[in-house]
Amino acid sequence: MLVVDDQELFRRGLTMLLAVESGIEVIGEAGDGLEGTTLAISTAPDVVLLDIRMPKRSGIEACLAIKEAVPSAKIIMLTVSDEEADLYEAVKSGAAGYLLKDSSIEEVAQAVRVVADGQSLISPSMAVKLIDEFKQMSRPERDHVPGLRLTERELEVLRLVAKGMNNREIARQLFISENTVKNHVRNILEKLQLHSRMEAVMYAVKEKLLDLP
Repeated sequence: MLVVDDQELFRRGLTMLLAVESGIEVIGEAGDGLEGTTLAISTAPDVVLLDIRMPKRSGIEACLAIKEAVPSAKIIMLTVSDEEADLYEAVKSGAAGYLLKDSSIEEVAQAVRVVADGQSLISPSMAVKLIDEFKQMSRPERDHVPGLRLTERELEVLRLVAKGMNNREIARQLFISENTVKNHVRNILEKLQLHSRMEAVMYAVKEKLLDLP
């Protein structure tokens, strides 16, 4: 994985702490978005930790560039920004995770593992803001609703994803295998033409598919 942050002390401290975590290998670090993008393209990491506000190229711009050049890379935004707009732009840009910098090293390490496994993770406080924001949005007028193409089981899985459950928890809840859950999630993303679990949840809330209170 890569760590990209313009605050040198924070970046190096985080790199050192993550390097001793089980199952995590830090293969490089960068001090700005442009350098981070170049390094990601040359090393093709599984996960990239990106700050949002950086010189030369912002984290959002870097996220877009990295996802275009290295589609397999999973992006986690690690930032001080708790602005809903930043979260929304990060998700639209393809980020699979969004953590605030007051997160513990254990939370960051777990986020890296979860995202590397193909799942998504948002800081709880930001997840609440995200759901609240999209609950306020009116449903756009359309000739058809893509969400209706989802099966009842897929909608059930999507509702559990929206509750923050991971694949293992969903499998236990529905008495199915984790591989079956993964297949359902993949089908949901393909049918809705989306790129991540977070995007799917945002879409489902916006389209009123989840019957949230």
